Amino acid sequence: MVAVLYIKGAKSNNILMDKKTLIAYLKRSGYLKSPEIIAALEKIPRENFVPEELKDLAYEDTPLEIGHFQTISAPHMYAIMLELAEIKKGEKVLEIGTGSGYGAALISELVGKKTRAFSVEIIPELAANAERNLIRSKIKNVEVILDNGSLGLAAEAPFDKIIVTAGAPEIPRELIRQLKEGGKIIIPVGAAFQELFVGIKTRGKMEYTTHGDVIFVPLVGFSFSLKKKRQIRVEKKK
Repeated sequence: MVAVLYIKGAKSNNILMDKKTLIAYLKRSGYLKSPEIIAALEKIPRENFVPEELKDLAYEDTPLEIGHFQTISAPHMYAIMLELAEIKKGEKVLEIGTGSGYGAALISELVGKKTRAFSVEIIPELAANAERNLIRSKIKNVEVILDNGSLGLAAEAPFDKIIVTAGAPEIPRELIRQLKEGGKIIIPVGAAFQELFVGIKTRGKMEYTTHGDVIFVPLVGFSFSLKKKRQIRVEKKK
């Protein structure tokens, strides 16, 4: 996941959070609810997915720079998107935007060790680094693919869930095509500022709800034409 705001590297004078304190904060703030997601956050070592010079900030609830103008999102954003995704064991899940691999690692726990999770990254250096981070964390059921994520991963489609970790001005049609019937996509939609969309495919058609304002970097590789812009019907979450 690649939110745009980050701490570049200066050490804080404040007391930094550890994993236990972070998870307690996310639960208290209402971001974390599902036992499965809590367990995934408890198990995955976030410090393995941030640069060496930022490891002391691994459990702060803030995005951190990972290079190439990308970031690892704040923990609360992972919690929000995973709670919305409602991933079940055995489901086929595609992540668009591997980044450092942390999101893919969390997904790998949710789908279970016997199920492969797929993550597409367009920046070669990030894809290679994510694979190293996953190996270091002894995660074996994630496949990182170097490709244009806006095109999805047709060779492995259809998917139960697609999680997009960068902002797109509209929802790529290929991703919609690659959803199973009843499948769900979570994606930030907008330009500089986005809304977090959740779409569910029902009888071949998409039904959308929105879940608040977010800021993510643009989905690299996605070309947008105003002539092709479509109206998306949404239901505002109350």
